[in-house]
Amino acid sequence: MAKKLYVGNLSYNTTEDGLKNLFSGFGTVASAKIIFDRETGNSKGFGFIEMGSDEEAAAAITGTNGREFDGRQLRVNEAMDKPRRERSGGGGNW
Repeated sequence: MAKKLYVGNLSYNTTEDGLKNLFSGFGTVASAKIIFDRETGNSKGFGFIEMGSDEEAAAAITGTNGREFDGRQLRVNEAMDKPRRERSGGGGNW
């Protein structure tokens, strides 16, 4: 079963391909996703990696947490499985 990791302190120049390449050294990368701001289209400086197994995820955390990548020191840990909160549509007070 795939294990999701949180990757923080990303450079705004980091790409999903670059992230996938970095983590593929530790096992199978099921997916790599950088989170972007909807308004500006700029990276928010964090993302998520899905590794193929718990063992690969543990190796990836050990191998990348605190490591410099694209000029930034990465923060990598297991992603918390919390439900996404509903986003309001914004706008006026009803």
